[in-house]
Amino acid sequence: MIKTYEGIIVKGISGFYYVKTDNEIVECKARGKFRFNELTPMVGDKVTIECKDNKGTINKIHKRTTELIRPAVSNVTQAIVVFAVKNPDINEELLNKFLIFCEVNNLKIKVCFNKLDLGCHAEEQQIIKMIEEAGYDVLFTRAKENIGIDELKSNLKGEISVFCGPSGVGKSTILNKIAGKELMETGEISDKHKRGKHTTRHCELTDIGGGLIVDTPGFSSIDISQINKDNLQYCFPEFNEYLGMCRFSSCQHNKEPQCAIKEAVNNGSINKRRYNFYLKVLQEIKDRGNKYD
Repeated sequence: MIKTYEGIIVKGISGFYYVKTDNEIVECKARGKFRFNELTPMVGDKVTIECKDNKGTINKIHKRTTELIRPAVSNVTQAIVVFAVKNPDINEELLNKFLIFCEVNNLKIKVCFNKLDLGCHAEEQQIIKMIEEAGYDVLFTRAKENIGIDELKSNLKGEISVFCGPSGVGKSTILNKIAGKELMETGEISDKHKRGKHTTRHCELTDIGGGLIVDTPGFSSIDISQINKDNLQYCFPEFNEYLGMCRFSSCQHNKEPQCAIKEAVNNGSINKRRYNFYLKVLQEIKDRGNKYD
């Protein structure tokens, strides 16, 4: 007897998809029609499946609300951006790029600073202050000592959360502490390069804290080149209350006169380091010849 269920893909390996329904996880294959339509099932997809003899077939992939390429996961609602205060040191530009990446993908954002036991000095404190002033929720953890884990876990309820950030900052350790068991292999920091070794092997959703989470492979760079120069301003939440207040409606908040954003920077309402990063990315987009416009 064939039965039909709704569910969500929580893991995909070698052409097999594991779909979580209300009662169980079913191993499924996808119908060939998806290949012809150039649509590949992704972890996070909400799907309709048909089951017979404990084997399932994916018949329908429902419309995605979000779609990430790296990791390949759909319908994520929240990003936990994890950086260590030390070992490795905070890469301010990379942190800002992660925030832009999450903004472009319309994700709720929490920023987690881990390894507080290694000390948080003046430079790190300035970066943390910059992120808080931009309007982001900031969480602090000492994952190995289980400090801050309960607060972080409380932010997962009802969300599909992706943990992102460079390798070596403790994402896998945090996830293992949240889960109360070994979910992810943890790695050490390379003494030579001061970067973490890649430890996460595949994309998988796990039910934790009343929500679903996915860990990502650590990586040291992120591509934000697809952003249109006119849309970049919307990736900086601290700009929001000033948008539409400039003299020119097409203002890019660079060299234009009577710019509300620049005035906010000058009076200290917008952090100058964040604004300078905005100008740097804006120039990079222009130097590429606006090929994504």
